[in-house]
Amino acid sequence: MGVQTHTSAESEAKVALTRNKLVLEQAKAVGLLGTAKNTRLSGRVPSELIEAAKKRAHVTSDTELLELALSRLALEDDFGARLVGRKGSILADIDLGV
Repeated sequence: MGVQTHTSAESEAKVALTRNKLVLEQAKAVGLLGTAKNTRLSGRVPSELIEAAKKRAHVTSDTELLELALSRLALEDDFGARLVGRKGSILADIDLGV
């Protein structure tokens, strides 16, 4: 019985692929992705940016990259903005039990 080890790169890839799957499933669930691909997107960006983004996201095609990036952007929550917006809303003398 051998010991199974995972390299950091393998673990990173597994996490990225799982995260990608969840993002795309969520986008489908809210109706952002469906069977029809009815819009073409075109633009000029540095090839280094595309390759770095594909590598980071663990995708191989431009279409996969665009769907994933646009889904992430469309689904992005506003937690950071809401957190900053609450600054000063808790009284300074409140007992936090620490």
